Amino acid sequence: MTGTAGPVEARASGRVRGGRRARQALRGEATGAPAVIPGVKRAIPTYDLLGEEGLVRIEAAIDTLLQEIGLEFRGDPRSLELWRDAGADVDRERVRFPKGMVREIIRRSAPRSFVHHARNPARSVTIGGNDVVFSPAYGSPFVHDIDEGRRYGSLEHFRNFVKLAYASRWMHHSGGTVCEPVDLPVNKRHLDMVYAHIRYSDKAFMGSVTAEERAEETIEMARLVFGADFVDRNCVIMGNINVNSPLVYDAAMSKALRAYARANQCTVVVPFILGGAMGPVTTAGAIAQSMAEAMVGVALCQLERPGAPAILGNFLSSTALRSGAPTFGTPEPALGSLVVGQLARRVGVPLRCSGAFTTSKIPDGQAMLESAVSMQAAIHCGANFILHAAGWLEGGLAMGYEKFILDADFCGALHTYLAGIPLDDEQLALDAFREVGPGKHFFGCAHTMRNYATAFWESGIADNNSFEQWRDGGSKDAMRRANERWRAMLAAYEAPPLDPGIDDALRSFMAKTKESRPDMWH
Repeated sequence: MTGTAGPVEARASGRVRGGRRARQALRGEATGAPAVIPGVKRAIPTYDLLGEEGLVRIEAAIDTLLQEIGLEFRGDPRSLELWRDAGADVDRERVRFPKGMVREIIRRSAPRSFVHHARNPARSVTIGGNDVVFSPAYGSPFVHDIDEGRRYGSLEHFRNFVKLAYASRWMHHSGGTVCEPVDLPVNKRHLDMVYAHIRYSDKAFMGSVTAEERAEETIEMARLVFGADFVDRNCVIMGNINVNSPLVYDAAMSKALRAYARANQCTVVVPFILGGAMGPVTTAGAIAQSMAEAMVGVALCQLERPGAPAILGNFLSSTALRSGAPTFGTPEPALGSLVVGQLARRVGVPLRCSGAFTTSKIPDGQAMLESAVSMQAAIHCGANFILHAAGWLEGGLAMGYEKFILDADFCGALHTYLAGIPLDDEQLALDAFREVGPGKHFFGCAHTMRNYATAFWESGIADNNSFEQWRDGGSKDAMRRANERWRAMLAAYEAPPLDPGIDDALRSFMAKTKESRPDMWH
């Protein structure tokens, strides 16, 4: 185990401190509004699975992969030009990289940490170092709840999940495409998604990456909210860039990546590797591939604009080789995440890793077991930005309402876990031992009375009553309790304030942009 343990730290934007008041805020007791928790500071060490010899061997494999095989950049001459000017070997669309070149480009200018600004400054989050940020699941075309089952996502569902992420004290970030609003044209829905994040939340958020012009329009909307000069100097929006694994950047992704970097906004560069399909069946080989693909994207950001913020992403999963179906929450990718975390720290950039992954179709025991395995791997590998922290079902095909609530509850427990164990006099409780002595109980002692309300994390979903109380209350399982919770949260939701002038400017921009092009549905 390596890392530095210590108390949860505070910062001017409102980072949570230790003590009764902070614990009340974490549990939402101090105010009726959503608690402001701008990320959580890791006070437990990361887990180092491999020693120096093993890390060096994988890094050598990464160098060989980059030098001998390389990656293709399809349909993006500008990316090829940037690589050629940097000294890479460019053969048509194939790019091969001299040993150490990609790491050197990253280390020369990529930030080790940065602030992702929210329109409510108290909700801005730091990405990197010992900071951990939880963000909802991303990209599902379907939604699911236990009342109506599985159906296509819509703008209404999208808005609902933005509202739930805003209302949840355990989500530090609003996310991006929390579900795909398929009731809107493909070439216009990004405008409504970005507007929903701005209008219905004041947390940091992600934008569109599906085409270069959509990325640029996303950034232009951010400029209307924050001001062009502020955006040029600060990160206010992220783009999630997926590598077309194995070893390909298509034009949509590389151009969107460069659009975000050009505007000094963050790219989250993520390979998508299903072992046996888009990568080898061996964990070590998949790790090498993941690092090679992600590092190249982070380096391209720096070639486009040195100093542009970027996050090195990792998405390892396995495959049921008898059927070809993807699997999630399995042990091999969890081990891979631990090693990717070590390698990312050696490169010196923030890390995105894992999430609440599952292939279960409903929020059942399988779903929560697989999600817990994946989330624990993310926590222990040192991930800074945990996308897919809540809501993921069916291998990412569905965004679940009840699953969101259950996952967010687990994220609440992880806040306490990440904070470690304080060792001040109150925590050591020697005065309680002096008062109680041998053979008695601690229920009524002064120390217990001072701390009973905040001593332990309390689940908002779990039922800890007696069997009789549970039975008389309707014998509700966790799914039903989560269902009642999300419906109550939406019923009680109140939008954060938004300056009317900014709102008018956003609506005008959206209307003009939509009028400028015909609808596209494919």
